[in-house]
Amino acid sequence: MNTDEELIRSADGTRLVVRRAGTGDPVVLLHGSGGGLHSWAPVVERLAGSYELWMPARRGYGPSDAPPGRKSFKDEVADLVAVMQAVERPLHLVGGSYGATLALHVAAAEPDRLRSLAVFEPPLFAAGQSLRPLLDRYRAAFERDDAAEMFTVLNEVTRVPPAVVAAFQAAAGDRRPDPVEARRSALGWLHDLEALADDGTDVSRWSSITVPTLVMRGADTWEPMPATMAALTRALPAARRVVWPGQSHFATMTAPDLVADTLREFFDEFRPTW
Repeated sequence: MNTDEELIRSADGTRLVVRRAGTGDPVVLLHGSGGGLHSWAPVVERLAGSYELWMPARRGYGPSDAPPGRKSFKDEVADLVAVMQAVERPLHLVGGSYGATLALHVAAAEPDRLRSLAVFEPPLFAAGQSLRPLLDRYRAAFERDDAAEMFTVLNEVTRVPPAVVAAFQAAAGDRRPDPVEARRSALGWLHDLEALADDGTDVSRWSSITVPTLVMRGADTWEPMPATMAALTRALPAARRVVWPGQSHFATMTAPDLVADTLREFFDEFRPTW
């Protein structure tokens, strides 16, 4: 699969690196916390023959800029406006995890730029006042480069069950992440937590989104995600929900064929019939 990278400047001058692949109707894919240009790669490989795929590294995640100061969803919506202006056509917007929460913000603010919206497990429960003490703990751990404490805080934010955490630790064994990549990811998480702490948990606010929407989740993802996705589907006027048996919050990595097929089937509904 051939890919190109280009530089796009947001309204405030922030430089965003965007990876592009494929040809066809445009699709923008937004990565979650801790991710980057690589996050959607397994799915993109399966869609590049039919679509023009745009994958920005969100602000705070290298090689895009990490501007000083506290980040907000308003900042990231402005970033996506710059990306959508570069696309130049109405597009399909896809987001995973935090990227799905951002996609909801974009759809609410810029509906005329979208043909459709697809969101995979936005953590809408992890936001607001209750997150601020966790943000403070994470920031302190980040400043002293305490990876163990950062890991602990993030598990509290995402509410990953201890058994799942233990399984991932066992699978990792003695492998250690690249320190440069780990620091890049940690900085991105810090900025994402800032935006989430200033956001809200009221799912009903998304009732203003009227573009056709697909809400995706794994059947094995832990609570409160299932209840949150059910509430989101009820709130969205033009939404449908798909639940993947045997999958969890990591479906884009563990089942890229399933994810790609689901998206392709959804996008195909918007192809011209003439």
